[in-house]
Amino acid sequence: LPRHCPWLHVFLMVATTFRMVLAAACVLSGHHVAHAYSSSTRFGSRVTTRMSTTLPPPSTSQTGASPLPSAAAKARELAWSVDELAAAGPVVHSDFIENHALARPVERSPDPAKVVELVGAAALGNDGMKGLAMQNHVPLPTKQEVLQAIPKECFKRNTLKSMAFALGSTAATAACGLIGLKMAQTLPILAATLPGGLGLASSALLWMTYAAITGTVATGCWVVAHECGHNAFSDNKLLQNTVGYVLHSALLVPYFSWQRTHAVHHMNTNNIETGETHVPPLLGTPEGDAQVAARRVLGKRWPAVSMFLHLVLGWPAYILTGATGGLKYGKTSHFMPWGHTGDKNPAFAKLFPTRFLKMRVLHSQWGIAVTLLGLAKWAQLTSVGTVLKVYGLPLMMVNVWLVLYTWLQHTDVDVPHYDSNEYSFIKGALSTIDRPYGPVLNLLHHGIGRTHVAHHVASNIPHYHAWRATEAIEKAFPSHYLYDPTPIHRALMRVASKCVAVQKLPGTSGAYLWVNDDK
Repeated sequence: LPRHCPWLHVFLMVATTFRMVLAAACVLSGHHVAHAYSSSTRFGSRVTTRMSTTLPPPSTSQTGASPLPSAAAKARELAWSVDELAAAGPVVHSDFIENHALARPVERSPDPAKVVELVGAAALGNDGMKGLAMQNHVPLPTKQEVLQAIPKECFKRNTLKSMAFALGSTAATAACGLIGLKMAQTLPILAATLPGGLGLASSALLWMTYAAITGTVATGCWVVAHECGHNAFSDNKLLQNTVGYVLHSALLVPYFSWQRTHAVHHMNTNNIETGETHVPPLLGTPEGDAQVAARRVLGKRWPAVSMFLHLVLGWPAYILTGATGGLKYGKTSHFMPWGHTGDKNPAFAKLFPTRFLKMRVLHSQWGIAVTLLGLAKWAQLTSVGTVLKVYGLPLMMVNVWLVLYTWLQHTDVDVPHYDSNEYSFIKGALSTIDRPYGPVLNLLHHGIGRTHVAHHVASNIPHYHAWRATEAIEKAFPSHYLYDPTPIHRALMRVASKCVAVQKLPGTSGAYLWVNDDK
């Protein structure tokens, strides 16, 4: 119901936020709060079994007709906006459409014994997608076939509804921020009345709780801005980019720079050569061998180290240096379109190849500069500590959530990556995994983790239509839709502990699987 009634959604978001704050306050003050949220999801908790499916007949575009040459036609074929096409830069050519978007790839089923050897029998039997992502007996559909299975209504943007969701997330975040300001004023006084280190410990616990709740709520603003970057927010492009620019800048995200690199991520999902984020290291390379060696040395401590590196340091490292990007782009920055050596730096030249894209990087910096100036003024009027606690701590939690989503939606022990010999757009998109984040997180984060497959098939679908699009994809292509019902904390532990480096799968020309190093 909230997805179809945006103002009810706003009310529920604000009510949920205050309920979370109240529950945390009661627990911390010694009271017991008994409450439970429904654990049901829209489509139930089940693993979709792979089965043979009858594909619709190929469209004319798949039977020899040449791709339409215009930019608008290319955008329609890819279900992208012209803005997204521009953000993608010169990477999108007619041969990309012909060879990646519309061509039916030839599938080869890997030798099951080799899969077990690389991934491990335990992983295939009890963890991950239980080998489902590796069963390629049924030919992949083309992107056009998947798009045709999605109701046309799912692509319609409703500006009023989108604004309601944006205002709901913003209002809930502002409410949490006001509580943080009040805490900054009163906690020092209250802490001083407690004996010994009890006041300091209580204050630290309250701030950690505040950061967890406020950061979780503020992630909804991040998701709204993310939707703006995909042209899924409104038909009014000025309004759309303004909302995205303001929300992302407030969270210290360079909006247009990120829009470009995120478009590259969508074009190259699970591509080990040209992927833009969470590209795994290859066994036999210095980075891959170092991570495998570190896992062996650290043993049971490795998952904690891996989670810290990804969830805490991952976003700053990515935004500043391009960490976890593919080999094609190397070390890059969302703030330096020319790099340190001008266009002679091949990585920057490839990631931001045109003057239009370079200027957008500079435009993104203006929003970051304004936010930093505002924070500096705030610190001058109050204190640096107040800014760090009220703003900085929740921002760290926002970064944890966005990395967690990207990591878990594209990574598991038996989900492969591909090089150029086997990669296609739809193969990468259908390697995406939907996961059960529960009704509260789905409400606050607009279902981004539960409808991520549909989002990668057609990123211009608004989130309030993505649920219906997910149903359609699951129904039409049950043998290729990936859903893992594993609770998020267990999935995170599995990925952090077992997904370290990949090696080429024997019997394929370019598929890579995670190394089974449980020895």
